[in-house]
Amino acid sequence: MNQSYSQFASVYDELMTDIPYEAYVDILDGAAAGIEGKRILDIGCGTGLLSVKLAKRGADVTGIDLSTDMLAVARERATSLSLPIQFVQQPMQELEGFSGFDVAVIAIDSLNYVLDRADVLATFKHVHKALSVGGSLVFDVHSLFKIDEIFMEGPFTFDNNRIAYIWETDEGDVPHSVYSELAFFVREESGLYRRFDEIHTQRTFEVNSYVELLREAGFSIERIFADWEDEAPHEESERIFFQVRK
Repeated sequence: MNQSYSQFASVYDELMTDIPYEAYVDILDGAAAGIEGKRILDIGCGTGLLSVKLAKRGADVTGIDLSTDMLAVARERATSLSLPIQFVQQPMQELEGFSGFDVAVIAIDSLNYVLDRADVLATFKHVHKALSVGGSLVFDVHSLFKIDEIFMEGPFTFDNNRIAYIWETDEGDVPHSVYSELAFFVREESGLYRRFDEIHTQRTFEVNSYVELLREAGFSIERIFADWEDEAPHEESERIFFQVRK
C-alpha cells in the first residue's frame, strides 16, 4: 500500500458495499459451531466491518491489520457502537502475542497481499499458534482464473456520483500476481473532485499449494469451496474459501 492509504481508508467502506459480510459471519458460525462467546481473531480486519458484525453476534473479537489508518476507522466504528473490540497493528506474517483463540479469519482476499510463499507459510504457522486445539481458520483468496484472466481484462472504471476510479492492471513480477494502479476521484462538498492514487499488488497460489502450506503449518483440511457457495471450486471460480482446523 502506498502513503495515500489514509485517503483510501476514508472511501473503503463505500467501495465494499457488494461484499456479503453477513454470509461470512454465517460461514464462521458454522465452522465454530456457534460464534457467540467465542474468541475470534479477525486478521486483515481493515475498517472493522466484519469485526463489528461478529461482535454484534456475541463474539469476543480482536482485529489485526497492517494499516494504522484502517485501524483508526475500525476503532471509531467499534467505539460508536459501544462494542469492546481490541484492534492491534501487526503484519499477519509476523503475528505474535496471541493464544487461546477459537476462530481465526483472513477475509476478503487479505491473504493475497502476502506475496511470498514463505510468508504465507509463516502466516499459517502464527495463526496455528494463536488458536486453541480444535480451533478453526477460515480464509478466502482470489483464484488463479481471477488473477490471471479477469484482472487482466482491465482497465476498470467505477462511478457512484461521489467516488469514481480508474483501475489499471498489469501482470505482476511473480507468477499469478496482479499489479494495480488506481486513480480515485472523490467529490467534496464544494463539488470539486479530490484525486489520490493507490498502488496494490496481490498474488495467489494454486489450491494444492495452499493445502500443502496449511498441512505443513499443522492444520487439517475440513472443506474447500468457492464463490460463497458450498460447492467445490471449478476452473472459472473466482473466490476460493478454505476451512481448516488445528
